[in-house]
Amino acid sequence: MIDTRTTIERELGSHLEPKLVNELLDGHAEVKRNYYLGGLRLAEVEGGRFCEAAFRLLQQAAGLSITPLGKHLDTEKLILQLQNLSSQHRDSVRLHIPRALRLVYDIRNKRDAAHLADGIDPNMQDATLVVSVVDWILAEFIRLYHNVSADEAKKIVETIVARTAPIVQDFDGFLKILNPSLNAGDWCLVLLYQCGASGATFDQLSEWVRPDMRRNLKRTLDRLVHDKAFAHATGTTYRITLRGQKEIDARRLVELT
Repeated sequence: MIDTRTTIERELGSHLEPKLVNELLDGHAEVKRNYYLGGLRLAEVEGGRFCEAAFRLLQQAAGLSITPLGKHLDTEKLILQLQNLSSQHRDSVRLHIPRALRLVYDIRNKRDAAHLADGIDPNMQDATLVVSVVDWILAEFIRLYHNVSADEAKKIVETIVARTAPIVQDFDGFLKILNPSLNAGDWCLVLLYQCGASGATFDQLSEWVRPDMRRNLKRTLDRLVHDKAFAHATGTTYRITLRGQKEIDARRLVELT
């Protein structure tokens, strides 16, 4: 599996201020973690933290002075500055990323559920939007600054936009399912969900499943691949399909209850 965090730190940090890159990734990780654990307001707040770092990275990318962390950032002024850059700068730096950041920033600072009278709680829809936008922004930074192969960059982006499973805890590469009542098929499907585009080999899955599941593991995986189309096998590597992802989401199998 790709060590996504380390790879992104290395690739972005070779072009941009490493401290800001770390702040960006910390903010992104908190958005995702809080969203999938149900902390919807926290996800929006950390979306603001992500924006603080991303705006400063745009300052660097545009050749502007970087506003120190902890000092007030005039985002309105900065968005205008970026918009007025010459066309020699990429459109993502001038227009697309700043506008996306503005959307997240406004949701964080100006959305007030207490004043809505329609009886619909906006937290879920707002948080879902925040997660999608920060995924896109981080993926766009990678697209702009990656030095890895196009295939690896694509896998990194796919890993970013994939959901992570709170029910799975990573112990130095060992993926432990925190719901021991899952059956073998669901156990494997959740593991593949967690692995995302990188997938997992038969040997990895054999290591991660419960000992009593190993005897019939090949049969379990064959059912996921051939009978249900929840997974796809390439050689000894298994990856979850879109149908498998929808099954996980519909049955809420990744939730830690």
